[in-house]
Amino acid sequence: MNGPGSPRSWEGRWHRRLYAIGGFLIVYLAIAYLALPLLWRTAIHEDPKLAGGPHLTHTANGIAGDPINIALVGSEADVIHAMIDTGWYPADPVTFDSSVRIAVDTVLRRPDDEAPVSPLYLFGRKEDLAFEQPVGDSPRQRHHVRFWRWDQELEERPVWFGSATFDERVGLSYTTGQVTHHIGPDVDAERDRIVAELQQAGEVERVLWKDGFHEKLSGRNGGGDPWHTDGRLAGVFLAPFPATRAPTP
Repeated sequence: MNGPGSPRSWEGRWHRRLYAIGGFLIVYLAIAYLALPLLWRTAIHEDPKLAGGPHLTHTANGIAGDPINIALVGSEADVIHAMIDTGWYPADPVTFDSSVRIAVDTVLRRPDDEAPVSPLYLFGRKEDLAFEQPVGDSPRQRHHVRFWRWDQELEERPVWFGSATFDERVGLSYTTGQVTHHIGPDVDAERDRIVAELQQAGEVERVLWKDGFHEKLSGRNGGGDPWHTDGRLAGVFLAPFPATRAPTP
């Protein structure tokens, strides 16, 4: 019998639900990861101002990202040593395995000191270094910072421009619908936090503040999250890591 309560009828309804769910996922993925990023790239091509100025990072799709708010002056070894010494962990690159791991850790509320950080772009390339500090027992919240090496030097030392933000929660991007971390709006608090940590750890020679680094004091990043700043850039000259100090003559 094939009545409403028969096994075959129930199986048919289950298959239709699976097809509906599969169709929804295909449409969502096509819109979030193909159509909307394409629309953003088209808009930016027609109006370059939408891409932000040279003091903003960008996503792989050309959407304005997080603002630059700190610069470290020192060798790569100086930067890595200073950040690890102040309790920061190198972040993993985003791969399929790392994405699955952070999703599982978020659901199970397990801390992940090396959770992946999605790439952002400056100077035409993704970050050279990335660090994070987890908050609590889940990677939903974390402090994180990305650094890009500049092609110029100060006092014959490399310069690393950084974008420091705080991940408040995991959700869907307001611009594309992709799964992402949403940042807190006060990017100055993250900048000041890193400067204070480096100073307390004795990793700083001096700090110079560049007023008016940002002409635009507020905006939205690639996920649609609002941010605001006082416009200042913190320039931190790091104490040289012993392995990079010049030998005594």
